Amino acid sequence: MSGFIRFFTKSGQTVLDPMVGTGSTLLACISTGRKGIGVELNPKYVAIARERIADALNTERKGQDGMTPPTGRTSLTSPMIIEGDARRLDELDLPEIDYCITSPPYWDMLRAKGAGTQKRRQEAGLDVFYSSDKRDLGNIAEYDRFVDELVVVFSKVHAVMRVGAYLTVVVKNVKKKGRVYPLAWDIGKRLGEVFALKDERIWCQGDQRLAPYGIGNAWVSNTFHHYCLNFRKE
Repeated sequence: MSGFIRFFTKSGQTVLDPMVGTGSTLLACISTGRKGIGVELNPKYVAIARERIADALNTERKGQDGMTPPTGRTSLTSPMIIEGDARRLDELDLPEIDYCITSPPYWDMLRAKGAGTQKRRQEAGLDVFYSSDKRDLGNIAEYDRFVDELVVVFSKVHAVMRVGAYLTVVVKNVKKKGRVYPLAWDIGKRLGEVFALKDERIWCQGDQRLAPYGIGNAWVSNTFHHYCLNFRKE
């Protein structure tokens, strides 16, 4: 996260995450000296993010007490987190955005009974699904409608970004009921009609082991690589 922010922005510029969750993007903004804005639908996650931000700011201030900020850093600026629906970004009176990075829900996979992701999250004490809110994209059961709603969100993001700014979407393809849904590729294609698709990077979760699963008579593996799709507003 911090690496992308440093690469695509300069110190003091504004970074947006329209689905910020518990605030990891905003913590990266603090550590890199960028202005961060996060939008999150779930009030529980908004509260967690605000707590994490407060802790991070206190830690940074203690580290800088009586010292000059490191090269490339500006004085600390508290990120802004807004409780709201990313599909209504146009109503939030946001400043011009220099960069956007986010990881949307991987469809409704957290609600898939017996899914490995759900089991791992439960073992780690995490929510097995994001919320019960009907506005939550992670609660949309129809795949095509889910992709359509994501396009709505990123069209609103496009409107608040400056020309030449970049968008990074972290996403992966998903498997459900014996079928692979090419979510990353569909997002690349659909958003490529709004932005210019410029690059892809692969993020592999090295802490997971390859495990074969039998679906019918076919062999498939678990998925632990994600696509970091980089778009540009032109």
